[in-house]
Amino acid sequence: MTSTGVTDEAEDSGPGGYAAARLRLLTEGARSGPPRRRALAELTDGWLAGLFGAATEEHTGISLVAVGGYGRGELSPRSDLDLLLLHDGRDDKAVAALADRLWYPVWDLGIDLDHSVRTPQQARKTAGQDLKVHLGLLDARHLAGDLGLTASLRTAVLADWRNQAPKRLPELRDLCAERAERQGELQFLLEPDLKEARGGLRDATALRAVAASWLADAPREGLAEARRRLLDVRDALHLATGRATDRLALQEQDQVAAELGLLDADALLRQVYEAARVISYAGDVTWREVGRVLRSRSVRPRLRAMMNGRNGGKPVAERSPLAEGVVKQDGEAVLARTARPERDPVLPLRAAAAAAQAGLPLSRHAVRRLAATARPLPTPWPAEAREQLVTLLGSGRPTVQVWEALEAEGLVTRLLPDWERVRCRPQRNAVHLWTVDRHLIETAVRAAGFTRRVHRPDLLLIAALLHDIGKGWPGDHSVAGETIARDVAARIGFDGADTAVLATLVRHHLLLVETATRRDLDDPATVRAVAQAVGTEHTLELLHALTEADALATGPAAWSSWRGSLVADLVKRVSGVLAGEPQPEAETAAPTAEQERLAVEAFRTGGPVLALRAQTEPPADSAPAPSSPSSPSFPSPLSSPSSPSSADGPEPLGVELLIAVPDQAGVLPAVAGVLAMHRLTVRTAELRSVPLPDGVEGSVLLLDWRVAAQYGSLPQAARLRADLVRALDGTLDIAARLAERDAAHPRRRGVEPPPPRVTVAPAASRLATVIEVRAQDAPGLLFRLGRALEAAGVRVRSAHVSTLGANAVDAFYVTRGEGTPLPGDEAASVARGLEESLRT
Repeated sequence: MTSTGVTDEAEDSGPGGYAAARLRLLTEGARSGPPRRRALAELTDGWLAGLFGAATEEHTGISLVAVGGYGRGELSPRSDLDLLLLHDGRDDKAVAALADRLWYPVWDLGIDLDHSVRTPQQARKTAGQDLKVHLGLLDARHLAGDLGLTASLRTAVLADWRNQAPKRLPELRDLCAERAERQGELQFLLEPDLKEARGGLRDATALRAVAASWLADAPREGLAEARRRLLDVRDALHLATGRATDRLALQEQDQVAAELGLLDADALLRQVYEAARVISYAGDVTWREVGRVLRSRSVRPRLRAMMNGRNGGKPVAERSPLAEGVVKQDGEAVLARTARPERDPVLPLRAAAAAAQAGLPLSRHAVRRLAATARPLPTPWPAEAREQLVTLLGSGRPTVQVWEALEAEGLVTRLLPDWERVRCRPQRNAVHLWTVDRHLIETAVRAAGFTRRVHRPDLLLIAALLHDIGKGWPGDHSVAGETIARDVAARIGFDGADTAVLATLVRHHLLLVETATRRDLDDPATVRAVAQAVGTEHTLELLHALTEADALATGPAAWSSWRGSLVADLVKRVSGVLAGEPQPEAETAAPTAEQERLAVEAFRTGGPVLALRAQTEPPADSAPAPSSPSSPSFPSPLSSPSSPSSADGPEPLGVELLIAVPDQAGVLPAVAGVLAMHRLTVRTAELRSVPLPDGVEGSVLLLDWRVAAQYGSLPQAARLRADLVRALDGTLDIAARLAERDAAHPRRRGVEPPPPRVTVAPAASRLATVIEVRAQDAPGLLFRLGRALEAAGVRVRSAHVSTLGANAVDAFYVTRGEGTPLPGDEAASVARGLEESLRT
């Protein structure tokens, strides 16, 4: 059925006919995108015109007008209707009666309605007071009644907009910036708002308003297509959810992708991100142009006339050189008049580097000219090209906007073809703030701050740019990235030795942080394995800086003082191995005097003894006060590590909790359960058996934990001890208490997390078997794991706990009762048992 036929049926059949025709239109598989939106607008136009005609015989002095999105003819399946009943000031009662006969049928069909009744003068006055109303009226479209009345309002509103542009456009720019701050950037969000986020449909509408002002215009290449894509996604979202929503939630993305004929949710997000990137870049360029025009208008007329007179009536633009072929003009980096991109293949990188070094945006016109005329670089690149790339990456924060300008015209993928696979690629991990490509640039920005602490800043910056380049390929991205890094490094002109270093950095960019947080650093096998992988002290130095830059560029959950201290400790140990320093023997180190004192106290009292102390850089002779029945003075509550008591002091790395308890079964789950009850997050846990002094039979289990309070301050050590005593003697049912708390505060329903995975790490240690657990983080997780390990009959030598966003990655060093590693079959059986316990 044609759109005209549908409209005729709606007019003939009244509201019921409109509803049936609308339903048919929305369920037609062959019609989607702009054709369906146009047809739905035409169908609705016909129905409303019919309602207007049936409600009044007046056709002069009153009209029905579509505004906003409906005025543009952009009706998604669940869009509301923005309507204005315009009249010439006639009898209010007659107008109100007409409005009721128009609005109520819309409400009866369950369609959201944004309506107003105004005279032209009232509409203009309201628009002058409310920017959003003015924006809606810019898209006013006549539906029924007095066409002349509608046309005169449109003419007046556009004239007002153009006359008031110097005042209204800064207001609109601030409104867009405030919305972006509140909603985030569409091109990076996992659950974006297609309308409100930066780069979304609201920004596209704002760019139309700027163009209507005649003050400036947005870049038009790709803008209409980007807008169409976002509207298509919103249509599919409305059909998938049955709701008027602009939020592309995770649980609906697969269905929306299927509705659009896309492969999967990742393909959907990538399409959304690409569209948002086009709109965001167009906005950046447009608002810069608006600012430039408004600044030029603010120059006093006489001064402007004098400046123009010196150049034969033409404005004089000051130009200052930045680099060969690149100058500064009007707050941007532009090409010099003598520049010849067709003869200078290095010019794109030189211009980009010069702009970033000067902290200037790279002119859109310059980028477009470079993209259209610049010759490709030879392979391998000349030294200047490589140096300019390093200079660009080392410029810090200004690198981002310059890189975005190069990307907008396709210059990045022309320089680095492998970039295409990571461009706009989503990362479905709440820890990551950015898409893969933006994360790589953010890592380079962070690495630029570390170039003074490495001997080869160029290798650090290039490694930062390439470290996740393998995420566009199947399999382990570090392995794939190593191959790509070798190819890219050779192509851009690094020699064989430097290429090998870059490949090593990319292959092992996660090695330090994963080892430091998941392995026992006192185990010599751990340190030797890292030293063997890294190879040289210079490579270790680069890898340390890359590790920190990568984590800082990932997001706040990926780096902390605690992680930084663990990585620094590992680097120090590995550096000693690479320097040939003697390493400690594999045997367990002797207990300290403090640990021995706690062990004796625990043996004497027959119960647990606790000690707490903040971990910053404690003095060598500091010692915690133990908590036991014979020591009535307990330490006062310690502040949360996130809230140090002194703003000028060092940031706490956590709190050390030392527990000594006579050796017995069930200690690990008991301690983990008590800490979970008190809402303490465990960062690391080490368990060891301490022999008592000569002549005393038995042993004491010593637990050395690093903990942090989830909320507020840490509890008193006395309370922890009291609950631990009850947990060990069986009078405190920890499982029941945790279940009761979970029932009282149920978690919000969301996306189903992936199932837990438990594996045995091969050859990770000669002293113990290392079992790795990857699961959804939850209160009491370590308690459940401890119970499962106790049930398996193994001893836990140490535990290394790491939480990234919603994911827990824990490593347990376990042995048999006599202290030997588990045989292969037994280790695999324990791993399967742990995995089963987490699935139930």
